[in-house]
Amino acid sequence: MIDQAQMQPSQFNQQALTDAASPWISRFGGLLPAGGRVLDLACGTGRHALWLAAHGLDVLAVDRNPAPLAELAAAGFATRQIDLEAGPSAALEELFQPGQFAGVVVTNYLHRPLFPLILRSIAEQGVLLYETFAIGNEQFGKPSNPDFLLKPAELLALLAADEDGSWHVLAFEDGYVEQPKPAMVQRICAVKGAGNSASALRIG
Repeated sequence: MIDQAQMQPSQFNQQALTDAASPWISRFGGLLPAGGRVLDLACGTGRHALWLAAHGLDVLAVDRNPAPLAELAAAGFATRQIDLEAGPSAALEELFQPGQFAGVVVTNYLHRPLFPLILRSIAEQGVLLYETFAIGNEQFGKPSNPDFLLKPAELLALLAADEDGSWHVLAFEDGYVEQPKPAMVQRICAVKGAGNSASALRIG
């Protein structure tokens, strides 16, 4: 786990982290199990890796762009550079080993072939936080390609189709948002195999 004292204040100001994080992640990030590793997939600049680490979680930041990963690595984060869309590879197989993450966070990214791998990589009682653009977003700008836009209730359908695990959906939204810019989004918070423990999870 990263030592928060290693964070450079100019780069990783606590208030800046809170402001930069998606409200969906900041709302439900507290459900991510302490002590396990959390994957920030397609992490981009690392805003959620930073938020997660600032809240005491052990984070692995993964992206294909080396520049932001280098900055995160310099701050003490575990990082991995992987082309997530190059097809099956040893790197993807290693990344998505079954049950190795206490949670996976994905925002503003969609590559459908990864979804079964993401689900299998989450341990029992682990949490999936997923938020990205949805059909209808083309009226507001990019992304406008249907390959990068979720279909109505698609996240729910993908969880329901998971043959290797059962999921308890704690929250789901599919519609229009005004902030940080007008967009159509779909987002979900779900716990793998929650069973009777679901009633003990606080969502607000």
